[in-house]
Amino acid sequence: MTVEKVAVISDVHGNRWALEVVLGDIERRDIAVIFNLGDCLYGPLDPAGTAELLLARVMPTVRGNEDRIIADLGDEAEPGSTLRFVREQLAPAQLDFLLSLPLIRKEGDFLLCHGTPASDEEYLLREVTEAGLGIRAREAVAGRIAGARSRIVLCGHDHLPGRLVLDDGCLVVNPGSVGLPAYTDDVPYPHEVENGSPHARYCVMEKDESGWGVESIQLDYDWRAAAETARRRGRPDWAHWLATGRTA
Repeated sequence: MTVEKVAVISDVHGNRWALEVVLGDIERRDIAVIFNLGDCLYGPLDPAGTAELLLARVMPTVRGNEDRIIADLGDEAEPGSTLRFVREQLAPAQLDFLLSLPLIRKEGDFLLCHGTPASDEEYLLREVTEAGLGIRAREAVAGRIAGARSRIVLCGHDHLPGRLVLDDGCLVVNPGSVGLPAYTDDVPYPHEVENGSPHARYCVMEKDESGWGVESIQLDYDWRAAAETARRRGRPDWAHWLATGRTA
């Protein structure tokens, strides 16, 4: 694939309200190619409506860790859990879409992955220690993509916009999260992720004579409606994250 301009989205997490605004902005910019870095549907929001929007477009997509968890129907979901809710909402074709997603994809200059090329569960630009979330050292980032080099590596998973140019010129880009601006996790250690505002995030990459530039974009959308939906579905934690972009 030879392209001069692409939009990169990641971590929609079933947030149809945010995705609609992001796709509208991409259309307004007349961008034909969209790369999707996974974690498409998991969350107490609108997984089926989100899937309809994604499947209506030709969009190279890779598997996120929570795409994999949803599609693993051999893993029993707890009654009342968000996982069970998502599975009950999705049509068979939408589940098949998740099952079909690869761990990585190569598209011209771009290597697409959710976490790292070897794992959909590990952050690439960030690291988690007992002290919490921090920035991963440049050498450690290079080591995690050494076996899958490309001119540009696109990653998601940590929900935070970021970019890094490695010593060999490889550009690593995280577009941030379309649909979930904050969350807490306890793997491998307890940590918090916060963007600090509730906006939807993605990025646009454009090629010129000097190489690929990256524009990080954040957009207003009806996050109050998304937060209220999460609250009604028994997830006040998600409601707070969506409405504020903060964990506390």
